[in-house]
Amino acid sequence: MVDLLERWRAAALGAGARPDAASTGAGEQLLARWREPHRHYHTLAHLTAVLDVVDQHAELADRVDVVRLAAWWHDAVYDPRAAGDANERDSAALAEDVLTGLGVPAPTVAEVHRLVLLTAGHEVAPGDADGALLCDADLAVLATSPAAYERYAAAIRREYDHVPEPAFRAGRAAVLRGLLALPALFRLPPLASRWEGPARDNVRRELAALTESATGAADPG
Repeated sequence: MVDLLERWRAAALGAGARPDAASTGAGEQLLARWREPHRHYHTLAHLTAVLDVVDQHAELADRVDVVRLAAWWHDAVYDPRAAGDANERDSAALAEDVLTGLGVPAPTVAEVHRLVLLTAGHEVAPGDADGALLCDADLAVLATSPAAYERYAAAIRREYDHVPEPAFRAGRAAVLRGLLALPALFRLPPLASRWEGPARDNVRRELAALTESATGAADPG
């Protein structure tokens, strides 16, 4: 946790927080959120993975510390029972409140708020380097190996274990179709060239499995 707290403090200071306010207190509260027991994918491991991608490709961002802060906040509020983009909106609002209290300049707070909201649909305008890096980092799991992708999909299912199987299959399939409908899953050329193909293969594979399961459940033969 010490390393993550140091990363939090560095990002907050880099984005303009007051030195006396950029303590680890806010970071510790954020970490507590990421450790909530109902999370199985949206955990500290996901936060770390997103931060790692941002750090590895920091040169692609316009304001990398702002992207780092948005990564910290993008799933700060995560309730699998919430509807639509409520989690992203609540996460953005929480970020706005806390960062303002830390003395982060208002334009920077507004930018973090904007970036967090982008992770609801992952639709990024051309030329938005910071939005592209955050969204590409958030979706990086889609381009992992088939085995790692299956673990991700299983963790998502655990987060929605309150949803009956037919309803989950229908909802998850809609999410996957929405991803496949994006013009590109990854926007930054160095990432897109490596990740676009494997990610689409993984998403199509999961979608096919969901469709086959739904057909089998409806018609046992």
